[in-house]
Amino acid sequence: MKSFKPNELTTAKLHGYLLSAVAPRPIAFASTIDEDGNSNLSPFSFFNVFSANPPILIFSPARRVRDNTTKHTLENAELTKEVVINVVNFDIVQQMSLSSTEYGQGVNEFEKAGLTMLKSDEVKPFRVAESPVQMECKVNEIVKLGTEGGAGNLIICEVVKMHINEAVLDENGSIDQTKLDLVSRAGGSFYSRAKTGFFEIPKPLTTLGIGVDALPESVRNSNILSGNDLGLLANVENLPLESEIKAFNCSLKNNDEKHQKAKAFLENQDVKKAWLTLLS
Repeated sequence: MKSFKPNELTTAKLHGYLLSAVAPRPIAFASTIDEDGNSNLSPFSFFNVFSANPPILIFSPARRVRDNTTKHTLENAELTKEVVINVVNFDIVQQMSLSSTEYGQGVNEFEKAGLTMLKSDEVKPFRVAESPVQMECKVNEIVKLGTEGGAGNLIICEVVKMHINEAVLDENGSIDQTKLDLVSRAGGSFYSRAKTGFFEIPKPLTTLGIGVDALPESVRNSNILSGNDLGLLANVENLPLESEIKAFNCSLKNNDEKHQKAKAFLENQDVKKAWLTLLS
């Protein structure tokens, strides 16, 4: 056994061990709004349900390890005392990952991730229309666990209204876990799909993806490419160079054929060839 005390490791190393050992973890796709009305959307895997009466969810936006700064979600929750927690299923996992990119203050991650803002009934933050379960919450309390990088901030939320897509319900009106198709977070770049097991998504945090809002209109409005496909395409810093496109020499002329070919490349995680196909 490799044994150590937490203070014998760097925070980053300990953080990595903890996230890999305590896994898989459910994902809170948290929507908040700042005092100027700007929306923010970000995923957090320090999350779970802790009570049914009252209905309490807790998630924790930790202070950044690298520079000890706080996240917009925490700042917004402190100011407005409201949040919407959306669940993440496999259909939106790539868009969820893209939204975790460190975009600047005031940038709308709904737009960057190509997700639809749905007006809430009881709170100001918007819901994610594509999420199969959305929970509007009031923030009851925020418990700060420390002041150094890596310290958590427990946002204790009370559900005031819950929305469930009928497509994930069974004949008895209960949630069918197979239809829900949730994903969860593990260590490094690994996720787990509840009904199949682990898969991997490269972390988007080291680059600033162009976002779904920056995709060519023909790509953004494709009838062939899924939201996950758009999320993969949007998680690049730059499009291929004109010289690369010419050298690729794609023979397809029809847009639908190009989109089908690009989709096949994306299924194999070959984003570069997918872009070259689309832009040829």
